[in-house]
Amino acid sequence: MFEIVKFKIEDKEKASIVFDIRQRVFVDEQKVSREEEYDEYEDQSMHYMLLVEKQPAGTARWRFTNDGIKLERFAILPLYRNNGAGSALVKAVLADVLPYQKMIYLNAQVPAMNLYKRAGFEEEGELFYEANIPHFKMIYKG
Repeated sequence: MFEIVKFKIEDKEKASIVFDIRQRVFVDEQKVSREEEYDEYEDQSMHYMLLVEKQPAGTARWRFTNDGIKLERFAILPLYRNNGAGSALVKAVLADVLPYQKMIYLNAQVPAMNLYKRAGFEEEGELFYEANIPHFKMIYKG
């Protein structure tokens, strides 16, 4: 049911599709500014596109940081939410980064925290706001 495609940003066709998903979810729906959404890390990141019955449904990316591996930009279009799509995407990204044996973390929007908890993440630290949205840092514990 779910297909996950991994790519670098140089693949302009796939990049355009995932940027459209991020535009719809983060900029249009959640009111994140375009300047905050698209950043200098696009070229350094490994990007993912989730397909549901061959239709683009979601996206994510990960990148190396000084602290380890940061997972970010998880976005699922509304039509595909609450059916396992988000979990499938998280599991696929984790499967790719676990072999690096580095700390894996993300900044989770509060409503999405249970998705990440089910995948083995635990919250750390205090609530903070990123793009005017409440988040917690979460660390992968397995």
